[in-house]
Amino acid sequence: MDRTNVLRRLLRLVGRLATFAAGLSLICTAPAYADQLEQHNDLVNRFVNDMHADPLVADCAAHGNFVASTSTAFDHVEFPPSSFDSAHASVTPWNDSFDEGKQRVKVDNIVIVEGLGIRQNGDGDPADLKFRCGYVGARMLAFSWNDPVPPARAHQSGSTGSQASSGKHKSVKGKHSASGKTTKNAAGKSSKASAGKSSRATSSKSSSKSTAKKHPAKKTQ
Repeated sequence: MDRTNVLRRLLRLVGRLATFAAGLSLICTAPAYADQLEQHNDLVNRFVNDMHADPLVADCAAHGNFVASTSTAFDHVEFPPSSFDSAHASVTPWNDSFDEGKQRVKVDNIVIVEGLGIRQNGDGDPADLKFRCGYVGARMLAFSWNDPVPPARAHQSGSTGSQASSGKHKSVKGKHSASGKTTKNAAGKSSKASAGKSSRATSSKSSSKSTAKKHPAKKTQ
């Protein structure tokens, strides 16, 4: 009974520690998420109030700025007033899938907005970036942009390398098989030659014996 009580107390203690750790992680991540949300809302309000952007376009631009800032290529995105005119921004009723790839979620509106990607440390000219967002009401459900450093590129190079290495293995196997054929042919020729020699020796012995039988030795009187 004493062991059972001790085990129960240990299990309760472990459960409390796990709950405390989970709550601590939420407490640590909550301020970061709150700051991010506040920055997002500030950008949306500035785009709407100062640049007279459509609310959905402003929301898409703010989200695009955050995503591009996580890229290794850009520090942030600048949206001049021209980014929100009809030539560089649009809200299109869609009522269909966002795309034919992994984001096949059905959306009501497609929002497109363009901006200038400012590179890390200010190196190089700004890049023309285009952000595409899918909405149901005011909620964004899908997002894409012309990322100049797509993550699929590294995967493709790795697969190419594996194909090249497999090709090398095939060529090595081909060489081994060819040498195997040569060895077999050489072995066949040597066996045939030895067989021919043995047959010749046997025939010569048999002929000498037959000759000895035909001419027996004369007896002396």
